[in-house]
Amino acid sequence: MNWTPLTESTQLEEVDARSAEKPVLIFKHSTRCNISSAALGRLERAWTEADDAAHTTYFLDLLKHRDISDAIAARYGVEHGSPQALVIRNGECVEHSAHFGITYKELLSSLSKA
Repeated sequence: MNWTPLTESTQLEEVDARSAEKPVLIFKHSTRCNISSAALGRLERAWTEADDAAHTTYFLDLLKHRDISDAIAARYGVEHGSPQALVIRNGECVEHSAHFGITYKELLSSLSKA
């Protein structure tokens, strides 16, 4: 996956702007959590080059940037979770999932909705 690292809360403006052009996926990951590692691994193994072309993906390391996770929660009205995947379209979170609810099939379906 062609992840764009989320390292500054100001990047959320970029997320919103890009989400007006094509859906954006934000993946919030805890490097200390086995569930998070499993969800990330499943997603990365299933993701294709065509998926990268169709969608923009951002990766948030929660242990390094908890403040950005808090900014995401406030901005998109979604309670913090880890791991957590959010689909952003036109500056709004239209779908989100956490833990074992994060699946390639469900995310791709959410990202592909008109």
